Amino acid sequence: MKLLEYEAKQLLVAAKVPTPHGAIVGIDDSQTSISTPVVLKSQVPTGRRGKAGGVIIVREPSDLQPTIAILFGRTIHGFTPQKLLAEELIDIKREFYFSLIINRETSQIELLANTNGGIEVEEQDSEAFFSHSVDPRSFETLGDELADCLDVPDKAFLLQDIIANTHHCFVSNDCLLLEINPLILTTDGILVAGDAKITLDDAAFFRHPEWHFDETPEGNNFVTLDQNGTIATIANGAGLAMATVDAVANAGFTPANFLDIGGNATPQKIMDCFRRISALPHVTAIIINIFGGIVRCDDVAQAILGAKETFPDLPPLHVRLVGNRANKAKQLLADASIPLYNTLADALEALS
Repeated sequence: MKLLEYEAKQLLVAAKVPTPHGAIVGIDDSQTSISTPVVLKSQVPTGRRGKAGGVIIVREPSDLQPTIAILFGRTIHGFTPQKLLAEELIDIKREFYFSLIINRETSQIELLANTNGGIEVEEQDSEAFFSHSVDPRSFETLGDELADCLDVPDKAFLLQDIIANTHHCFVSNDCLLLEINPLILTTDGILVAGDAKITLDDAAFFRHPEWHFDETPEGNNFVTLDQNGTIATIANGAGLAMATVDAVANAGFTPANFLDIGGNATPQKIMDCFRRISALPHVTAIIINIFGGIVRCDDVAQAILGAKETFPDLPPLHVRLVGNRANKAKQLLADASIPLYNTLADALEALS
C-alpha cells in the first residue's frame, strides 16, 4: 500500500525523523488558520507533482483560499486530491536523495543515497548512488561513510540519527520502501525530510490494528512492465505481487505487468484491474495469486465472474486462492469451470 505524503510523514515523525511543520487541509474545510508564506502540496499517490502544478508556494494571505481552490480542482497525473498538505517554507542549503528498500537478492535492507535530491534524481546514473546494506550494529560507521559520500562530514552524527530512526520506522511498520526526496540540509544546519514516500506490505495488516490510512484514489498499484508481455499478473500485497512476477519470469514467460490490489480491495477495484489488463495487447493468460487475509477470496471470485461477463475476450485465467473464505471462492469458480490451483507453481506448470 502506497501512503500519501502526509501519512508517510506521520510515520517519520513518530520515529523522530525531522519534517517541516505542517497541517492538513480537507476538501470540505471551509476555512483554514494557515499562516503565509506556506507551500501547498496536493496529496495524490504519484510523483512529479511539482512539475504538474500540484505544489504551489503562497506568500500573500489573500492568495491562500484561491490557491487552495485551484489545487483541489487540478488533476495530477489522473488523480484529484481530497486533501492538501500545507507546510512551512524551508531555507534550503542542499538537497539529497535518501531511501531504504529491501534488496531482493540479499534479503537485507539497503540504503541508497545521492548528493543530488529532487525531481531529477531518476535521471542520475546508478553508479552515482551510495549503496550499502543496513546493519543496526553499525549505524555509526554507516553514518560516517554516508557523510563523506554526501560531502557533509560535519553532519555524520545527524545522518547516524536519520539512518537509525528511518530503519526503526522501516522495520516496525513493515515497509517495502521508505524514500525521502529531498532530504534537506537547511541553512541552520538541520536535516529535514522535505518529501516522503512510503510503501507498506499489505500482507502485514493483521499486525497493525493502528493502521488507518486514507484510501488512495488509485486503489491498487499497477505498473506495465512490458507492452509485449504475454502473462498478466494479479496479486495482493506488494511482496506477493513481486514474487508472482519473478516466478512468471523464472518460468520462462514475459510478465506484462505488476499489479498489487492491496489489502482492502473491493470487487469494484478488482474489476478495474481486469479493465486495465484487458488493454494490454499481447497477454495470452492471466495469473491470479491471492492470499486472503483482509481481502476476501469470495469477493475476488465474484469479481472474476463479473470480469468474465464484462470482458468476454479475456485470456484464460489461472487462479490460486488461499485464506479468508477460500472454500466459498473455490466453489464459485468451480461452478464456472475456471481452473484453480493449489500452488503458484502448479498454475505456471499448466501454462507450460
